[in-house]
Amino acid sequence: MTATYGFHATLTARPGKSDQLVDLLLTGLHEGSPGASEHCVVYLVCRSASDPDVVHITEGWTSEEDHHRLFAGEAAQSVVSQIEGLLLKEPEYTDQVPVHGKAAF
Repeated sequence: MTATYGFHATLTARPGKSDQLVDLLLTGLHEGSPGASEHCVVYLVCRSASDPDVVHITEGWTSEEDHHRLFAGEAAQSVVSQIEGLLLKEPEYTDQVPVHGKAAF
């Protein structure tokens, strides 16, 4: 599948909460979660190399509609509600139109 919609988000955790934030974001890959969907072709969680409280997430989706549909579901909304309590400030989002790339883990 090809990604036609994506975004990059920068999240700043409250001091001492970044491990919990990373763990919570990674639950997005669990069975039944949006990141495990066939429509999510990129789900990358990274830490900042210079600030231990900053976490980045990059997602690529088959379409914007697929993302919004899956994000509106109960599993995604549960994670979102838990994330909010871990953040120092509002996340910063940048929308993206994926062109091409590679990821292997």
